[in-house]
Amino acid sequence: MKKVILEALKKYRVKILLGIIFIGLNTYLLTIPPLIIGEIVDMLYNVEQNKQDIINSTYYLIGVCIILLVVRLIWKYFFASTQRGFEKEVRKSLFKRFLRLKPKELINIKNGEIMSYFVKDCTEMRLFLDKILSQGTRIVFTFIITIFQMAKGVNIFLTLAVLFPIFVAIILVIKIKKYVEESFRKSQTLFTDMSEFIQESNDGIKTLKAYSCEDAQIKKFVKKNKKVYESDNTVDIFSNLLKLSLDICFGICYAISLLLGSRLVLDGNITVGELITFNGYIALFVNPVAWLPQLISRSKRAKISFNRLQKLYTLETEKYSKNEPKNIIKLKGDISIKNVSFNYPGSIENSLEDINIEIKHGQTIGIIGTLGSGKTTLMNLLTRLFNIHHGQILIDGYDIKELPLEVLRKNICYITQDNFMFSSSIKDNISLFDEDYEDSEIKESTKKAIVYEDIKEMKHGINTIIEENGTDLSGGQRQRVALSRAFLRDRNILIFDDTFSSLDNNTSEEIISNVKKLAKGKTCIIISNKVSDVMFSNQIVVLNDGKVEEIGTNEELLENDGMYKKFYEHQSKK
Repeated sequence: MKKVILEALKKYRVKILLGIIFIGLNTYLLTIPPLIIGEIVDMLYNVEQNKQDIINSTYYLIGVCIILLVVRLIWKYFFASTQRGFEKEVRKSLFKRFLRLKPKELINIKNGEIMSYFVKDCTEMRLFLDKILSQGTRIVFTFIITIFQMAKGVNIFLTLAVLFPIFVAIILVIKIKKYVEESFRKSQTLFTDMSEFIQESNDGIKTLKAYSCEDAQIKKFVKKNKKVYESDNTVDIFSNLLKLSLDICFGICYAISLLLGSRLVLDGNITVGELITFNGYIALFVNPVAWLPQLISRSKRAKISFNRLQKLYTLETEKYSKNEPKNIIKLKGDISIKNVSFNYPGSIENSLEDINIEIKHGQTIGIIGTLGSGKTTLMNLLTRLFNIHHGQILIDGYDIKELPLEVLRKNICYITQDNFMFSSSIKDNISLFDEDYEDSEIKESTKKAIVYEDIKEMKHGINTIIEENGTDLSGGQRQRVALSRAFLRDRNILIFDDTFSSLDNNTSEEIISNVKKLAKGKTCIIISNKVSDVMFSNQIVVLNDGKVEEIGTNEELLENDGMYKKFYEHQSKK
């Protein structure tokens, strides 16, 4: 995470440097108006004699104010551009990291937690950068420049006396800041919990409505929301306590200045104008110090957010093999699965056990079995969504663990069983945002997936925007749009994972006919619970409890009194 932050800041180092320079100039210019006003006050004792000097000083004061406005706009622009750019770079890096995480790492991350990373944590990092640049640098420059002007231009003894309450305030800030950190950490945890609850409620809204659970869900939310409310109030209390401590100390500063400064005026050590100038300097000095509680509070929040993001960067990502076969461009599709056993992280039971399957290039293989028999798990291993720990899978003689992920996955067209749809156009959902495909190619793929006529009736055709996960499409339409992805891509290895389940028999038969044409000369794997989807395959694999129960053609398996024949007879009766 540190590397990400440093690289993001490096891109904007010139703007940061220029912003700091202009803030230094801005701070110096702010010390000039109190000085001019003090000089004008001293000249008021003899207005007639000093009339022209007073007018000239007034013009000078106006000129300085105009320059201050310009300088302020410049450094504001530099820092605003920097902090927004920084947030953009961090989010981009975070999203890349998230997409590259291994599926086993994603299992334990909830949707609400992910959104909290991208929204709240990234925003906290940006706000801290904003505070440290715009306020932190002004605090430093104010300490250096203003104290120097106060001591040199007015009176060093008066300066030291006024600074004492400020240092007391700083000590109080250090004492109270730990309570701000603890209360904010609790608030952040409760906010994440509430976000996850809202996300789950959204995902399960149909179930909640179907069972009339809205009132119970609202009660749970009210409790969680109340905890967030109380926790945020605690954060505000400690933050306000810091501010109150500083306000009291600032009042003491002005009291010391008036009492001790008046004595110095009476003794003739300073003039009335210099005392007014000194009080003007206090105003400049006090305001940046008032930002200290915000800066400390923001730094603690940023530290918590940094640690949360750092946790995400410690999770394991998918990696490319160092021994990349340079001569591989396109895989042919000979697949050999040897002695493969697998169990999911956190589980001691094998999801697959001693699987041995040989698939020759150009063959269509059907995999059938009951729910939880390991069909999808086997495909997850083939595409390296999970890595094999026992056994070996070879494609064209290459161990898939030695193949670069990009080479492996670009040679496989995997139509998953969830048929996920993005909240974008139908065209984007079929091409998966690949701009290399022409509209005519996409339309042709929809014809083969028997969804062209449905899309044609939509107002904007393939450019029609669908809702998230295609909720405005029927189950069959979503499945056929997903199928179009396979007909669009020229891949030698095709995987259809329970792809025809939501289709009626006539549509299913027509699509399977098109799949047969598509699969000619290619390796095709069809996973299904329906015998009719796999019976035409060159070879059928029957899985049961993670083991290969039977292997053979439709005719061979029907001659056996095994699981496949039971499937066939049961579904034939239906």
